[in-house]
Amino acid sequence: MLTEHRICFVGDSFVQGAGDPQCLGWAGRVAVSARERGYDLSHYNLGIRRDTSTDVLGRWQQESIARLPRNTHNYLLFSFGVNDTVLENGLRRVPLEASMASFRRMLSEASGFCKTAFVGPPPVSEEIQNQRIHELCGHFRAAACELGVPYLPVYEALQRDPVWMQEVAAGDGSHPGAAGYERLAQLILAADFWWFKG
Repeated sequence: MLTEHRICFVGDSFVQGAGDPQCLGWAGRVAVSARERGYDLSHYNLGIRRDTSTDVLGRWQQESIARLPRNTHNYLLFSFGVNDTVLENGLRRVPLEASMASFRRMLSEASGFCKTAFVGPPPVSEEIQNQRIHELCGHFRAAACELGVPYLPVYEALQRDPVWMQEVAAGDGSHPGAAGYERLAQLILAADFWWFKG
């Protein structure tokens, strides 16, 4: 009898897979890989477009716990941050201090509930915003280390990846297409923390 595993992918439009004509994004692709490796996996995509860290903080617990009963092997994989760095009326949508407070609270609470990890925010096509994203990545990574939560940095690898950057530029300036999400999925599948390696 297979052991049931359940995972919630929690975050923003990159989690949701915006821009992917195949409607899989990276979350769908890594879930498919787990099933192909023989895992009895139920996956739930809890990505919402335009969500910031503050938005995710307000909903992750209610949405996730309802899908992760105590009698299964449960996992939470978070990813957000790009929307925090967007400027509206000349100001960040979420100040750095608030981003970090939300990040710390979420990962601290989630890791006390089940196995938890975080995928860092990826680059977009706008160079100035990328500077803010890169800065946020560094803060997230340091905080995750302090909390003992696995953190996968993807910013540098994707910024060097012509497939990711070309698809982002050809799309809406933020999201890639199917090939770009496949590149991100491969980074996650190769991560030390990834739970479904076969």
